[in-house]
Amino acid sequence: MIQWPKSNDALGTVNRGNPAESGLCTLCRVDCMGKCETWLSSLRGRKMLYPRDYSFVTAGSSNTCHLGVSYNSLRINGYNYGANALPKGLSNSEDDCIFPNVNIETEFGQAIKTKARIPVMTGALGSTFVAAKYWESLAVGAALVGFPIVVGENVVGIDQKAEIKNGKIIKAPELDRRIETFLRYYDGYGAIIVQMNVEDTRNGVAEYVIEKYSDKAIIELKWGQGAKDIGGEIQVTNLEYAIFLKKRGYVVDPDPTLPEVQEAFKHKAIRSFARHSRLGYTSLSSADEVRENFMKAVKYLRKIGYQRISLKTGSYGMEALAMAIKFSTDAKLDLLTIDGSGGGTGMSPWNMMETWGVPSLLLHAKAWEYAQILAKKGNKVVDMAFAGGLAREDHIFKAIALGAPFVKLVCMGRATMIPGFLGSNIEGALNPEAKEKVHGNWDKLPSSVAEFGATADEIFAGYYDVQKKVGKDEMKNIPFGAVAVWTLCDKLAAGMQQLMAGARKFSVKAISRNDIFAANRETEAETGIPFITDRDDSEAKKVLKS
Repeated sequence: MIQWPKSNDALGTVNRGNPAESGLCTLCRVDCMGKCETWLSSLRGRKMLYPRDYSFVTAGSSNTCHLGVSYNSLRINGYNYGANALPKGLSNSEDDCIFPNVNIETEFGQAIKTKARIPVMTGALGSTFVAAKYWESLAVGAALVGFPIVVGENVVGIDQKAEIKNGKIIKAPELDRRIETFLRYYDGYGAIIVQMNVEDTRNGVAEYVIEKYSDKAIIELKWGQGAKDIGGEIQVTNLEYAIFLKKRGYVVDPDPTLPEVQEAFKHKAIRSFARHSRLGYTSLSSADEVRENFMKAVKYLRKIGYQRISLKTGSYGMEALAMAIKFSTDAKLDLLTIDGSGGGTGMSPWNMMETWGVPSLLLHAKAWEYAQILAKKGNKVVDMAFAGGLAREDHIFKAIALGAPFVKLVCMGRATMIPGFLGSNIEGALNPEAKEKVHGNWDKLPSSVAEFGATADEIFAGYYDVQKKVGKDEMKNIPFGAVAVWTLCDKLAAGMQQLMAGARKFSVKAISRNDIFAANRETEAETGIPFITDRDDSEAKKVLKS
């Protein structure tokens, strides 16, 4: 297994735990005091694009040895002339072709285009308590920046205040809170996406959302995700709550209704219960049956009023990938999110995460291949988002390039949650009376934060940008976690602009597979992306022979 370094001396970042390729620790804690790259970028923003201690150091890359097949084994191409896809009103002069003028807005969809200011969306933030606690920061941040956020599966099913009558929802306060928090600052960019699994479908989530929110939400069917090949899980430590979930129709392990389990819980031999969702499509036995069932579901959703529908699939094998792309294309869905192994989770069996499914780069490379087959037949292929262990601006560029022209944005799960945790911890430390409300975990600022200041406007590089957007009076209502989301996204945005300018691509739609190359022959073979010295080699020889 490739071991990723725990620290980056050039940026001054350190991982608390074992880092993954994304640069995030494999176990990301809500109370973490720093300071991985994403954590520190949530405070310092675009400052984190550059080596630390300017004028005291020089810096050189250590990332020249590329082993194995992963996103790290793709490198970004650059060009020494030209400018492509300049935004309207700009010329190809050196004065106009500067990286701040790169347009990183994107859009996806069929009849209705959903716009985003940055080519990023969140992963599914569902029934895990972490998602619920920090939703205010995450949703407000997503709305202010202008990118899509996903309400994951089971939010209604685990809500003890939700009311279900005759098998269908008639009241869903937690789901309402999730949607309305985002809509409070929604300005036409981004979207609120509501995901459904087996239990959500049975409970009438789709009907409830369309009746109450009309076309303000995108509905998402869920086939799976990259972290696991079973349904979603949460862990509960209350026996009564576990029994409630069992009565709601969930699989709860161990069974809280058994007398021997209750006795073991009483004596603390058992201290928690795992709630699981059901697998979908278990009654079907062929791709044709899946197609029929899927098309029927999409037709029903359109009938009850949904104008925008998406699908989330996981890191299954090649047949399932082909079905997702083909069926989504035929059904004219607005977005297909393809989540490779390496994807994150709130709670999944650990060894399952480590050993199941198709790694992201391999899955994404095949997704492009299959999409090309459909495109050559004259199909308008469904717009896609790639997901699975992606966290930095170079990941965004590489994923869009690898899947071009079908991939419109990159889905980031844990990376977009970190600023929510961090901002909430800072808010709780600076305002003790708000600590419980914002779910802060610190009593005082750690030195890793205090070195930047003692007030929010000193600590967050993006503070005054947010204030400019919402106004000084409204700023008091903005969670610090949302300010941290903005600050992180500012770093991702500026980093994307710089990478795109170097590739002479001044809008996202112009990014192509020519803008990346494979850093080893194995990656070339698996992705179809040419090896570094093969890319443009024929053009080079034309120059030499001219």
